[in-house]
Amino acid sequence: MARDQTDTTPLETRDELIDYIAAGAKPRSRFRIGTEHEKFGFYTADCSPVPYGGDRGIEKLLENMQLLLGWEPVTDGGRIIGLLDPTKGGAISLEPGGQFELSGAPLETIHQTCREVNSHLAQLREVAEPLGIGFLGLGFSPKWTLAETPRMPKQRYDIMTAYMPKVGSLGLDMMYRTCTVQVNLDFESESDMVEKMRIGLALQPIATALFANSPFTEGRPNGFQSYRSEIWRDTDPDRTGMLPFVFDQGFGYEAYVDYALDVPMYFVKRGDVYHDVAGASFRDLMAGRLPQLPGVRATRSDWVNHLTTIFPEVRLKRYIEMRGADAGPWRSLCALPALWVGLLYDRTAQDAAWQLVRDWTAEERQALRDQVPRTALKTRFRNRTVQDIAREVVEIAYQGLVRRGRGHGGEANEARFIEDLREIAETGVTPADRLLAAYAGPWQGDIDRVFREHAY
Repeated sequence: MARDQTDTTPLETRDELIDYIAAGAKPRSRFRIGTEHEKFGFYTADCSPVPYGGDRGIEKLLENMQLLLGWEPVTDGGRIIGLLDPTKGGAISLEPGGQFELSGAPLETIHQTCREVNSHLAQLREVAEPLGIGFLGLGFSPKWTLAETPRMPKQRYDIMTAYMPKVGSLGLDMMYRTCTVQVNLDFESESDMVEKMRIGLALQPIATALFANSPFTEGRPNGFQSYRSEIWRDTDPDRTGMLPFVFDQGFGYEAYVDYALDVPMYFVKRGDVYHDVAGASFRDLMAGRLPQLPGVRATRSDWVNHLTTIFPEVRLKRYIEMRGADAGPWRSLCALPALWVGLLYDRTAQDAAWQLVRDWTAEERQALRDQVPRTALKTRFRNRTVQDIAREVVEIAYQGLVRRGRGHGGEANEARFIEDLREIAETGVTPADRLLAAYAGPWQGDIDRVFREHAY
């Protein structure tokens, strides 16, 4: 996640909260693609996790990345916890367990996204290899226990760590042991936002199945294809899930704001201090009656920060975030944005995607969400399987990318970026299936092989 905001503009009415989100609408000609991906750092010598401090820790890695890139440091309590690209808008940040995240700049094409991914991984390798550090893209930490996993010195994470066990049993696993890849997409109007949110929520389990890549826990198969996705089912019911109200007649900016207002807060940031208000109401902050901070009233940065602490399968801010996929190999870091751009940045494809899901019931959508983490493409749906749906979805996206016609370097479009997904949908073999076959076969149960054979 990017740096928490410090905009002190006061917020006094609910309409201002609605207007903030509504201001994200833009013409299609200005649509952009923002890709975020996380990865686990590990020491190549023994596949152990990388702590924050020390001569070969994540702090040193960030300092060396700053020297290489010239990006601006982000600090918390005087310690570096991220970097910002002052010219293009990208950022590097740390997740709670040291997962290294690139929040990509807003780009026009998947070709640009892939160049960004390539550049980032090459730069990271240049700095990490002398420190004996490698990086692995998996949805869930395959080897380390929660106790073995390092903790990053970020105040907001301290607050979340104390709060999570009060609202679910797997929240700390979510924070410290998961990695994802997601894409942020634009909308042109309120009605366009509504349709994209509905398509995104309905098809998020299909994306989870296609990108399922977290079948190991503490060195052994865990019985899931996407354990990362399963973890979100028992993290915090107040701020996660499939948002069935998005499909209600009349849904729009206003209804999402009301939902967000009902999600309990984690913190209020004033200056460099994060005040723990976990469980408190944003409405009380707006009224100046938070028990922990009497008289303190909401600012725009409080609202922006609060929106980042809501974790549904699809999240609305001034753009829409697709959040259902496990982290994976290099090709998946381009395939995930390509899938959603193909579905939602071409009008014909968007219409086809909506026709596919428009008659699915809330119960059916929830059943998919509940079952896909374990059975992925083999999950039954009506009289067919998720694999059947995935074939159709990937083909809609493929044709959408062809029609978009964004070429580069002799290529007419971006369609090749989802060729791997076409193979997964056609064969029914997920990334998790490939890992499990290797574990049972040539690896002979040695989980360290995943670090050595699948590192970036």
